[in-house]
Amino acid sequence: MTTATLELTALTAAATRAAKAAAAASDADRAGWLHAVADALDANVTELVAIADSETRLGTARLTGEVARTTGQLRLFATVITEGSYLEAVIDHADPSAMPPKPDLRRLLKPIGPVAVFSASNFPFAFSVAGGDTASALAVGCSVIVKAHSGHLRLSERTAEIVTEALAAAGAPEGLFALISGREAGTALVQDPAIKAVGFTGSIPGGRALFDLAVSRPEPIPFYGELGSLNPVVITAEALQARTGELAAGLAGSFTLGAGQFCTKPGLVFIPAGTGFAAELAEAAKGKGAAPMLTERIADAYPDGLRSVASLPDVTIVSGTADQDATRDGAAPVVFSTSAANVLETPEKLLEECFGPTTLLIEYADQEELSAVLALVPGSLTATVHAQPGEDVSGLVEQLAGLAGRVLFDGWPTGVAVNWAQQHGGPYPATTSLFTSVGATAVRRFQRPVAYQDAPESVLHPALREANPLGIPRRVDGVLVLP
Repeated sequence: MTTATLELTALTAAATRAAKAAAAASDADRAGWLHAVADALDANVTELVAIADSETRLGTARLTGEVARTTGQLRLFATVITEGSYLEAVIDHADPSAMPPKPDLRRLLKPIGPVAVFSASNFPFAFSVAGGDTASALAVGCSVIVKAHSGHLRLSERTAEIVTEALAAAGAPEGLFALISGREAGTALVQDPAIKAVGFTGSIPGGRALFDLAVSRPEPIPFYGELGSLNPVVITAEALQARTGELAAGLAGSFTLGAGQFCTKPGLVFIPAGTGFAAELAEAAKGKGAAPMLTERIADAYPDGLRSVASLPDVTIVSGTADQDATRDGAAPVVFSTSAANVLETPEKLLEECFGPTTLLIEYADQEELSAVLALVPGSLTATVHAQPGEDVSGLVEQLAGLAGRVLFDGWPTGVAVNWAQQHGGPYPATTSLFTSVGATAVRRFQRPVAYQDAPESVLHPALREANPLGIPRRVDGVLVLP
């Protein structure tokens, strides 16, 4: 074995031991670990933001807010596990008189073991070392090994130091959390037999390669990847007539936010043919200047993506230029326009994500054409409807719900609330699974159900004992029983 392999094996062995201890710990203890990490990150926010800004150039205001979101996520998951319904505890008492006789069955969710987490480039805190994947896995009793993103390596290392120290001070088992870096190490991590699931946020090619590794292992494992999203927006004729200027300003602010590097950026905007919305949007986008991108590789790719779109037949540049040097000057906004008929002719080229501050207006002739082109849009994290009160958009909403995990009304998809109801997933390639990476149910990715039949109470988890010592919600004999 190489030195790197030996080091990784040592980390995964420690993670396996720690996962057993974490699974046996109480919810209150694990909640304490999460609060300790959150408090430590808040206490070091100034230092962390300075490092993050030097590596990502996202600005102190954005980054300070992201630290708050990150610590808020940690505290949310502490609340989730102490509330108790995350265990999905179910009891069906024995019924000897049934035909056939029914045994006593009790089921709950248990942690799956060590988890690998791959940091995202565009959220150096919230989807990184101590982000939602890490928080949700730790919450339910899994150990975590994070693969740092090369775009903010110094920040990752410092964040990992703070997390490790906070967990140790809070009494968490040694080996519960670790950090690695490098592409080869990340690939080896996915293949390591100790790892039981992977959380990933990144590109479609990179994520798909790791997904294929995960499912082709001798013991296949779940791969929870967030890979790409076009986030379609549909604007009706009535909405445009009532509030064109407002819609143009809102869209301009959304697709340029963070230099267009949000996973929820509205990349496709469907508008009725023959309106003046394109000109309104061009005017609104004029005030949005160029902005630095996260990494040199991303900055190099942005103009290439622009030129690829601009070279397609029947595509017009409404605002901006594809001839730019995003590495030297920053990424400048670009608005493209085409027809739904053109998209129907070449969907594989026009319905492709371009990472950066650009969006594509697609003019549709009627509802039938709109429905036909929406049917070709790949799975997305979000879909948005802008309509006027009283309009019947039920059919449209049903179609959008089939291609996205979150459907918005009269708003913009950039900005993701972290709470109990949030759904941040969608059909492939938005995500590779049915479960969300943001919100309370993110914990479900790192749990598996186990049923106990006719078990003595002494071996049961407290959540399944008759007296309900934890005082949590449970389903007993088919009836939801609240504490």
